[in-house]
Amino acid sequence: MFLHLVNLWNLAFYALMVFMATLGLWDVFFGFEENKCSMSYMFEYPEYQKIELPKKLAKRYPAYELYLYGEGSYAEEHKILPLTGIPVLFLPGNAGSYKQVRSVGSIALRKAEDIDFKYHFDFFSVNFNEELVALYGGSLQKQTKFVHECIKTILKLYKGQEFAPKSVAIIGHSMGGLVARALLTLKNFKQDLINLLITQATPHVAPVLPLDRFITDFYMTVNNYWILNARHINLTTLSVAGGFRDYQVRSGLTFLPKLSHHTSALSVVSSAVPKTWVSTDHLSIVWCKQLQLTTIRAFFDLIDADTKQITQNPKKKLSVLNHHFIRHPAKHFEENPAIISDLTGTSMWVPVKVSKWTYVAYNESDKIYFTFPLANHRKIYTHVYCQSTMLDTNSWIFGCINSTSMCRQGIDLSWKAELLPTIKSLTLRLQDYPSLSHLVVYVPSIHGSKFVVDCEFFKKETRTIQLPVTHLFSFGLSSRKVLLNTSGLFYNIELLNFGQIYQAFKINVVSKCSGVKEEITSIYKLHIPWSYEDSLTIAQVPSSTEISLKLHIAQPENESQVALLKMYTSSDCQYEVTVKTSFSQILGQVIA
Repeated sequence: MFLHLVNLWNLAFYALMVFMATLGLWDVFFGFEENKCSMSYMFEYPEYQKIELPKKLAKRYPAYELYLYGEGSYAEEHKILPLTGIPVLFLPGNAGSYKQVRSVGSIALRKAEDIDFKYHFDFFSVNFNEELVALYGGSLQKQTKFVHECIKTILKLYKGQEFAPKSVAIIGHSMGGLVARALLTLKNFKQDLINLLITQATPHVAPVLPLDRFITDFYMTVNNYWILNARHINLTTLSVAGGFRDYQVRSGLTFLPKLSHHTSALSVVSSAVPKTWVSTDHLSIVWCKQLQLTTIRAFFDLIDADTKQITQNPKKKLSVLNHHFIRHPAKHFEENPAIISDLTGTSMWVPVKVSKWTYVAYNESDKIYFTFPLANHRKIYTHVYCQSTMLDTNSWIFGCINSTSMCRQGIDLSWKAELLPTIKSLTLRLQDYPSLSHLVVYVPSIHGSKFVVDCEFFKKETRTIQLPVTHLFSFGLSSRKVLLNTSGLFYNIELLNFGQIYQAFKINVVSKCSGVKEEITSIYKLHIPWSYEDSLTIAQVPSSTEISLKLHIAQPENESQVALLKMYTSSDCQYEVTVKTSFSQILGQVIA
């Protein structure tokens, strides 16, 4: 009887374990947002021109090949070498195809056509014969040596040209990104042969499946080299992860180690990338139109006008990558932006003395400067927040120094703004700008279009609300909530006690609006201050919106800032925010 009871308990325990594992696996493979990537299309038939390698090289690596991507007339013209563009080398990953270069290559070609081929990129791609290097690492060293030879071969194709390149940029997908980093470990490799490295969904930290010693040894060699030689590595590197849609390579594995001496490395999740704002799966990261457009915009901004190649200035390279992949101010990149702007011309100057202001611009015939005197507001408020639904790249907000009602020149504050899907916004702490006498909002003359500009002054404590997350073992049975019932445009909800990877929650935002006839958009941004893994949710209010709350990178011990839910709201609506534990997502986080 006792043994029978024990067997029943064992059976129940194993059944529970299987159930929990199934629940966790379901969350890993299916518990993420739908694919919001737009497909990138070719406008002309893609062609892959095989580059002839030296006979010795072809004999040493018979399974590998090098190709040049092209379309239409560009492909025809470049069948006759030498080349005249900027070389970029694409490295596919585990079982990857060299043809995966076509999305980024095609977009770059269209961009070059838009500027009449003032600059253009030549996209090369390596055929690794679709080797399964994530399962068997014996070929990784061979691939690395072949890529070294490919770089030297590529640079020879530009020999004798006026603006011949001395280095190449590399885009590496998955294990291709690791192979690119491994180049630096080769004895005879010159680091200045690579001017930029962008990796997409590359597991830098550790192999996804450490199935053999070749993979683990290769990882140890690469990572140890980068750590021990961090002081001497000046290669600008960007790692882009796919987010929770990529269940093959979890984003936590893609973050490059933060080394105090290696400041030219950035790691970001695609959901946090401006103008992308989507999670990608492991394959779609190479063809996701939003992400590839961002990548190509960055490439063109990296060009040095004097050399007609990618800049050698590491500071500029990092500035460009920050502009396009981290924080976009809704302005075109400028290496040395003008801080002081002229505010002249035949324009109306309209003083605004209220603390909360909205202006609907429609068919404006005259330019208007709205001026906000700051002296009285400083006595009452700590911050000012402004937003505009006009998403052009012109400057729109300025600060005047020692002005009475108008000023001829102003400090361009537009560079401090942040681009979001439906608005560009700016928050200023007034005490950081003691010399400013006025804030100026510029409304241009427009015809046939309509946009809205809002500004409000506020005290920080009225817009910052603390919301402790529920206990890990509450199993979603209990919840905590806050109510935003004031008429503000912007709130920060501090998510207390949230900082571990094994934590997972569901946030529900219910909005109720009064007297609203037209559709209103609200934006809910999950901001993680210790890593670039933010995510955005756009909601049409009134509505009920569910947001998943979980992490790729745990909060460091020395990090005092907490995760935030930034809410860009409507003053006509009330918002109720509820958080509760998601047991299935916890299991998914533990399994992943």
